[in-house]
Amino acid sequence: MEQPQNKKNKKIEVAVVGGGVCGLTLAIALQKAGVAVQLFEAAAAFGEIGAGLGVGPNAMRVLERLGLMDAVMEKCSPADLRSTGFIFRTGVGEHQDYPLEGPHEAGLGIHRAVFLDALVELVDPAICHFHKRCTHITASPADPARMVVHFLDGTTHEADVVLGADGIKSVARKFVLGDAAGADNRTAFSNTVAYRGLVPYDKLREAGFKTDLTQHPGCFVGPDRVRASDEWWNARLSAFQHFILFTIKNGETVNVVAFHARYDIPIGANNLPDGAPWVERVSRDELKRVYEGWGPDVATLLDCMPEQPSKWSIHVVHPPLDTYVRGRVALLGDAAHGMLPHLGAGAGQGIEDAYMLARLLSHPHTNNGNIEAVLQVYSQIRRPRAQMVWDRSRLAGRIYDGNGPHGTDWAAARGDLEGLWTPVWRHGFDDEFGRVVGLLQERGAFPSAAPSSAGGAQ
Repeated sequence: MEQPQNKKNKKIEVAVVGGGVCGLTLAIALQKAGVAVQLFEAAAAFGEIGAGLGVGPNAMRVLERLGLMDAVMEKCSPADLRSTGFIFRTGVGEHQDYPLEGPHEAGLGIHRAVFLDALVELVDPAICHFHKRCTHITASPADPARMVVHFLDGTTHEADVVLGADGIKSVARKFVLGDAAGADNRTAFSNTVAYRGLVPYDKLREAGFKTDLTQHPGCFVGPDRVRASDEWWNARLSAFQHFILFTIKNGETVNVVAFHARYDIPIGANNLPDGAPWVERVSRDELKRVYEGWGPDVATLLDCMPEQPSKWSIHVVHPPLDTYVRGRVALLGDAAHGMLPHLGAGAGQGIEDAYMLARLLSHPHTNNGNIEAVLQVYSQIRRPRAQMVWDRSRLAGRIYDGNGPHGTDWAAARGDLEGLWTPVWRHGFDDEFGRVVGLLQERGAFPSAAPSSAGGAQ
């Protein structure tokens, strides 16, 4: 049997489950920091479903610190990098503008596939394993301090630490919740549907679309709609709506997301039937029917949408997790705190998680003897911040929909939005990490002289 001191000094082996934006960012950060890591992806290759991806100033700073930003920017164009804030515009009748300034920092609008392509070029192919769909996680029968990841193909992988970046349908979350959770995986339908599509900007302009999206994203805010019939929402139910639009691909393409939400049902009280698709293709006619009666620019936009836009039943992690960690298994990204997309901050929170985990696991005082304490502090520090962003994202959606504190008084509603992004985008990463190290020192996991910013992932 391996002696305890040898175990403590043994190099930590990490398994990352999930090769999306968060998992790939984490694997690259660990690889760059010299941490032994293996990455397992369920699909046949790296790829992201969806269209546009918003990368806020906070996430951009993390990518810069990790040495990844240059690779991402090489895949972008100057038009993809824009100042924050957006055009806040009434969607019904003659459109009226309420410009909203965000913090004066740059954000990035990029196609998800392009963003992922930039990261793929930075990861060592030797650590990447495909067709590896995780089915469950167990402790090693030979060494309970080691974890075993089980895959659908019958294979397994053993590691000291398992990091679950496996998205909203996370299998790793089931392990963290424990056997007592039963079938409850904290995955809940948010009562929000999003229709998504990509439209050539030239096509929109030629059709008479007048809203200028070259400098800022656009938000068409919507009314309270009571529909006579709608199979999805049932008869005569109140639905709230808004649109988010921003350009990608050097300003040549507009990423369109049309939201349709209900607030009279608690989140999770009306979950989809088992087996119902979360993402499906629908007809453009359905989209036009759902948003019938909107103003001229929205009507033009709907006419230009793809013939079969995608329809997303947005799911979130709810109620929030009490912890992101159980033993040597930790969650990050949507697996930990899947949220509504209304601040464009979900991916950014996952990137922040990845940064924190990379710094901790590459810290010179982290070892196999204290790894569980290290992960517990990761959870303790990251959970309140991610939940703050989760809550603000939900509030932003309600405001856009005319269901916020000031309803459809849009001048006052603009005031409700002011400052909403500031704590999301402006975050002191070194202060946060200093608190982590301080807690580990207080608990005896790190020596009192531990440097607060040491570690390979800076």
